[in-house]
Amino acid sequence: MQNYQSSRDAAKKWGVSERRINQYCSEGRIPGAQRFGKSWAIPVDAEKPGDPRRSRQRPESAPTQTAAGAVLDHANLMPLMNTAFTPGRCREAVEAMAAGPQRDIALAEYHYFSGRPEEAAKEVEPYLSSPDISARLSACLVYAYSNLSIGQIPRAKFALNELKSSLAAAGGQSPQFQAASAFIASTGAVLLHLPLPEEMPEASSFLPLLPPGLRAFALYVQAHYLYLKEEYAYSAGIVEAALAMDASRYPIPAIYLHLVAVMDYMSLKQPDRAKKHLLTAWGIARPDDLIEGFGEHHGLLGAMLEAVIKPKWPEDFKRIIDITYRFSSGWRRVHNPITGHDVADDLTTTEFAAAMLAARGWTNQEIAQHMNISAHTVKRYISTVPQKLGIHQRQELKKYMLK
Repeated sequence: MQNYQSSRDAAKKWGVSERRINQYCSEGRIPGAQRFGKSWAIPVDAEKPGDPRRSRQRPESAPTQTAAGAVLDHANLMPLMNTAFTPGRCREAVEAMAAGPQRDIALAEYHYFSGRPEEAAKEVEPYLSSPDISARLSACLVYAYSNLSIGQIPRAKFALNELKSSLAAAGGQSPQFQAASAFIASTGAVLLHLPLPEEMPEASSFLPLLPPGLRAFALYVQAHYLYLKEEYAYSAGIVEAALAMDASRYPIPAIYLHLVAVMDYMSLKQPDRAKKHLLTAWGIARPDDLIEGFGEHHGLLGAMLEAVIKPKWPEDFKRIIDITYRFSSGWRRVHNPITGHDVADDLTTTEFAAAMLAARGWTNQEIAQHMNISAHTVKRYISTVPQKLGIHQRQELKKYMLK
């Protein structure tokens, strides 16, 4: 967990006035600084900001002009995702942000990640045509995912196409614009298990240009991509390395990194390690009710939610399952036609979870032990699923399951 110091302590440490520290924080020049009332909490490992007059480069948070004359303000690129807040103080972190696009988009992120897509879609809609590229890209990403969850598929497709168009237009723009476009476009494609756009650059070319919180989420996207390629150990290695460094400071990327680790370790048949990551993600998410990611990933988590969350937090589990049904219904209407992969849509979440494990080679007894149900119940599920899917052999399950 991130440790903080007061403005007074930071002023003594850096040899400046407390007033100057507050000015640094207000200008967004101390990454991870959080405002609580009239005071600032500053990460103990934060470095003293340099004098911008002595720098030949524009500060990372300052707006820049693109070749077409549009504004690129990094402060508006998924600002909540890029914020290091203490779990339980997410809403406070949003309210401490500068009024305008930054706070509005962060609030929409908060509503989306806490399972309120209707509110999120309304809040970002005014920014879909913003002259600020960062605000527009952020709005399109939140708008796409929110509209999937509320069944507004044409709107979701519109936003996803906007992301592709922005990436295609980024070639002649600044490296910062290219990095922002590549980050948002890859997030939009990989998390929906869609093909990457042809214009997508290598991750190594844009990762260094992203601020630390977004870099952490980009590593989650990369790990998720490797998971889809069935490179589970490689994916888990990226997650473990990212969490061992700066990523754990940023709650939203950290939640998603832990979730992809669950996916990897369940695929590697290491449920104890998967359970540890799930509980860590849950410990980060629950204080702020950031449960959306659990619903989005349900089918990939190998019945871990049924085994771990359902017994101890049954009401939260019900809400997660509601999110799962809502999100997956919209997701399939985009994913299946584009990819030709006919992911099953007429199974209950429990049937789907058992079938996922069976498709990965788990025996009925192993599934029963993991899900805390009887082998007879598992057998009944595994018998019902093929009937619903119109198949005859257990080996055929895989083509109807998520990767």
